[in-house]
Amino acid sequence: FPVTIDHNVSPISSNFIVATGGTITTDGNYKIHTFTGTGTFNVTQIASNPLDNDLEYLVVAGGGGGGGARGFIGSGGGGAGGLLNSTLAAAIQSYSISIGSGGAGGGTFQDGFAGSNSSFDVITSVGGGLGKIYGSSANANGGSGGGVSFLDTGGTATAGQGNNGGNGSTTGASYSAGGGGGAGSVGGNGSAAGAGNGGSGLTLSITGASVGYAGGGGGGIDTGGGGLATDGGGAGGAYNSSGLNATINTGGGGGGCGAAVSGPVGGNGGSGIPSIVTG
Repeated sequence: FPVTIDHNVSPISSNFIVATGGTITTDGNYKIHTFTGTGTFNVTQIASNPLDNDLEYLVVAGGGGGGGARGFIGSGGGGAGGLLNSTLAAAIQSYSISIGSGGAGGGTFQDGFAGSNSSFDVITSVGGGLGKIYGSSANANGGSGGGVSFLDTGGTATAGQGNNGGNGSTTGASYSAGGGGGAGSVGGNGSAAGAGNGGSGLTLSITGASVGYAGGGGGGIDTGGGGLATDGGGAGGAYNSSGLNATINTGGGGGGCGAAVSGPVGGNGGSGIPSIVTG
């Protein structure tokens, strides 16, 4: 979780915000506070000019885990964690920070697990939806919706935080699953042509470098290659192959397991991240 503050002059100047908390790095006139665990962002001074008091924040929840092994039918990719990127006016106070963990991938005959929420004070991003196996009645909704298996409809996203998961195929040609939704686009649908790709995330430079966040996990498949993933998401599994894990601290969804009787598993979702930039 990053936060950025402009500290181009001595911190005792009233022209800039002064704050503590997280791992602090500098990018030009800005300071970035990045959290990888529960903590506190503490503002001890605000700028004399209200125009200099904006905090830019990025809050990404944990991504959902991909669905596990379910016989000869591929499983859905996990949905990305909800992503919120905006600004608020700083106040002299302490802001609580929590980081959502990624949901575990499913085992044999098991759905993936939903990601956990991340928060910056009262601002909360919702954990990514779980990837579903064939025949499951689980809820795949989340920050971004989870992908689902054969003949099922993808999970629904939280408004303003992500996109819906992809549907499972409606033909037995490949028994392919849908990809999880991402912050940038919906998860791809499974079809006779192949498994659904994970929805794209968003590439942001809040930490001073361009990083992709909140990509959905790819769907699993029976025949052919699993769904692809970007921006921290894990790719889906091919026949008798596990889904890939998402990248930590990106909120990406885990890849769905390829068609398998037992052994291979769904990929784990990536943990979330809050960052705050002060200027």
